[in-house]
Amino acid sequence: MKLRTILASFGALLVASACQAQPKDEVLLDMAQAFRQTNKARLAQLLPAAQGHVLEPWAAYWELRARLDTASSSEVQAFFTRYAGTYQEDRLRADWLMQLGQRREWEAFADNYARYRMRDERELRCYNLLVTFLREGPNAPPTLADEVRRNWLAQRELDDGCTTAASRLIDEKNGPNRLTAADAWRKARQSIEANRPRAAIAAVEMVNPDAVPAVTELNANPTRFLTSKVVAASRVRREVIGLALIKLATSDIDSAARMLDAKWGPQFSAEERDWIWGVIGRQAATKLMPEAQGYFARVTRDSNLSDELLAWKVRAALRADKGPDWRTILPAITAMSDEAKADPTWTYWRARALLATGNTEAHRAEAQKLLEAIASPRGFYEQLALEELGQRITLPPDPLPPTETEKQAARQNPGLQRALYAIAIGLRPEGTREWNYTTNLHANGGLAERELLAAAQLACDREVWDRCINTSERTKAEFDADTRFPMPFRDSVVKRSKEIGLDPAYVYGLMRQESRFVMDAKSTVGAAGLMQVMPATARWTAKKLGMTNFTVDQLHERDTNIAIGTGYLKLVLDDFGGSMPMAAAAYNAGPGRPRAWRNGPVMEGAAWAETVPFTETRDYVKKVVSNATVYAAILTGQPQSLKARLATIGPREASQPGPNGDLP
Repeated sequence: MKLRTILASFGALLVASACQAQPKDEVLLDMAQAFRQTNKARLAQLLPAAQGHVLEPWAAYWELRARLDTASSSEVQAFFTRYAGTYQEDRLRADWLMQLGQRREWEAFADNYARYRMRDERELRCYNLLVTFLREGPNAPPTLADEVRRNWLAQRELDDGCTTAASRLIDEKNGPNRLTAADAWRKARQSIEANRPRAAIAAVEMVNPDAVPAVTELNANPTRFLTSKVVAASRVRREVIGLALIKLATSDIDSAARMLDAKWGPQFSAEERDWIWGVIGRQAATKLMPEAQGYFARVTRDSNLSDELLAWKVRAALRADKGPDWRTILPAITAMSDEAKADPTWTYWRARALLATGNTEAHRAEAQKLLEAIASPRGFYEQLALEELGQRITLPPDPLPPTETEKQAARQNPGLQRALYAIAIGLRPEGTREWNYTTNLHANGGLAERELLAAAQLACDREVWDRCINTSERTKAEFDADTRFPMPFRDSVVKRSKEIGLDPAYVYGLMRQESRFVMDAKSTVGAAGLMQVMPATARWTAKKLGMTNFTVDQLHERDTNIAIGTGYLKLVLDDFGGSMPMAAAAYNAGPGRPRAWRNGPVMEGAAWAETVPFTETRDYVKKVVSNATVYAAILTGQPQSLKARLATIGPREASQPGPNGDLP
């Protein structure tokens, strides 16, 4: 889409600006580069030339943000006033709040937080909870400690905001709003398992600073630490030894299990012991070890485990040799928090477990209710719920298209205007952030349904497909298939797919997940183009396809990327006997991993997909195949079955050809 076409469609403000001599877009591009390089002098030099540009708020943000640590409060407040209501104002306010929190300037923090619209940064939420506690003390809301605990435990990296809030509430001796030593040890356990020793040490330091050297020692060599200790005579000693066993389990599962069983287990409390068995079980389950279920069976109370550990207990039970162990699955899901149980993943498997184990009408009615609560074409488990209820996947009726008034409001929205302009001149990350802020966070709850539909249509009209899809996906009542599942380049994709024997719906499902149809998309590891093909894979595939004079730069050409991406996908699909979920896993994680993941019991495809060890690949497989199901409904106009696409998965049969060893 040419830039002049985009400008012509903007509202009166941009039209008027376009009629005048706009400062060159190169000024903004140069400033973006200078900001990435933290070149303060260059930013200050270029800023005057950006005045009056559509993206002036970005230019001013970059210049002030680069020197925010030395900026005066009056400068910051002047920026807030000049760019009031913009994404850049709220973004700088978040940056300023972070500094105010780190400086412990609580009055200024409280004043600015009240004006902060995004409210999406966990560390700032923790600072704000701390300010509330400092101001109100015993009169603070009774839920405050629970909120601090939830945010602190959810923070993966060590941060000042949540760590400071948690430390203060652990120190507090009076009133209901306090955290406990058990919370700190739980944080330490999670951090050690996730290989975040700094976060673990910070948690331990809150409750027992004297134990910090031991944590450092066990993190360096857990085996030596454990073999040098004799007894776990105190709570602190037991917890530290538990951390050592958790650390050992991340590298040597069998040794950790033997040590816990033979020596340390009797010295722990039931909760401490259950947690460590849960960690050992989870580590085994992520490696698809058949022993995982046995380790989890050592847990005496599921309620002693976290949601994450319970999720892996369910996944291990889904891979049981004789089929899913429903009598393990049901209580594990029941023990999850209400928030976790509301996830469609565990809603679906809970319903399946009820149907498999329940002997009463009440069990069947509960399962029916759970399935009905999520059944829709919107996602993987939502589609599976439809099929459990005896329905196929069909497209809901189209919503009423946006009215001219609604479309005009979207076109004239300043945030959407700036976002589209930024994307058009090559500032896609900035444009994406501003678009997301405008649709999701500028107003409490984000744009209303009809506004979202109009914004999605605007993005589709401009061929900004990723924002079109993501915005359309936010609607809850309406399902607009045209904007949720667009089909750009339809002639090329369908023709190429049919030529090589691929289902075009499957190609679209994968392409939608890979790049959201952004032709110049490039991943952090170098995958490029519509189908996100890695350079080495592209060269190998081009050679297989007989493409002469191929260069990696051609991956950003639409037809070349489609040809190579579909060619590789076809080779992968053939290597996995036509299995869509395994081929999707191979496309994402390489063919060697799903070849190993298929070994074990023969499983229904949904259970296999849920037990994929890598979080990214697990999510990818589910989305690609559910996307393909919707695209098939669009392309054929006929009801579809996700279960048919998933089929069953198990070891490669002896009668089948061996794996293609050349496949990258």
